[in-house]
Amino acid sequence: MKLVVVTGMSGAGKTVALKMMEDIGFYCVDNLPIPLMREFVSLLEGNPQRQSERVALGIDIRSGQDLPLLDGILKDWKQENISCEVLFLDCSDEVLVRRYKETRRSHPLSGAGRIDQGIVRERETLAFLKAGADYIFDTSKLLTKDLRHEIEKLFSENRRFDNLFITILSFGFKYGIPADADLVFDVRFLPNPFYVEELKQHTGEEAPVRDYVMQGGTAEQFLAKLYDMIDFLIPNYVQEGKNQLVIAIGCTGGRHRSVTVADALFRHMSQLRPMGLKLEHRDKDRNRQIPTQP
Repeated sequence: MKLVVVTGMSGAGKTVALKMMEDIGFYCVDNLPIPLMREFVSLLEGNPQRQSERVALGIDIRSGQDLPLLDGILKDWKQENISCEVLFLDCSDEVLVRRYKETRRSHPLSGAGRIDQGIVRERETLAFLKAGADYIFDTSKLLTKDLRHEIEKLFSENRRFDNLFITILSFGFKYGIPADADLVFDVRFLPNPFYVEELKQHTGEEAPVRDYVMQGGTAEQFLAKLYDMIDFLIPNYVQEGKNQLVIAIGCTGGRHRSVTVADALFRHMSQLRPMGLKLEHRDKDRNRQIPTQP
């Protein structure tokens, strides 16, 4: 089991960091009471199904008077050869004050006093954690995408891991454009099998319909341009920090042309570098009359 304690200054981005680690496969627990940490890790170590799990524990000033206990726990884990690393998120006082003022939140140690006084007390309390940290990130000038990049670089098991889940979705314009679509492509210019009686009730997943849509070379030319654009966009979306992408392909009814193109795009993207990928045909069977067997 790999264990990472994520800690640091309030407002430095610990919650965001935990979410990013969750995205790359960590089981994350935030603000677990420190007296329960030993028992929690022992339970995971004793469970064969959990022994290979990667776990991130979020600990911060909210632990109150129990926080000094963490020093002894970390030393014990080291002696017990439990793989544990500490990630400390820091930030300049000036930026922390600004963040608290922008969100109109009070610092957990400021009480009725000033924010900067609470920050000073927090730095003193967390000094032992920062001194023993394996990694220290100063988020004063880090963008969210930069923090994500650094976390993935340190903790991703697969260095080529892309934290991007892509849904390729076919749909019919007559039923509305999907509300969550990021990219929408209209393929109503392609040959329409709807007007061919023997193809009307079939879908773009079937060879006769695919062949009809692909006739004439227009679809192949469009797909070549679509592949080129998607291959360009994906790494740039990854670099920007995007983690969800919905590519919507639409025709009139969402049964023939859009299904054919969406299937082709899915096959193309399945050959690219590792990423989460899903194919969905929203309107493929809407109002479809499926012939009954005699």
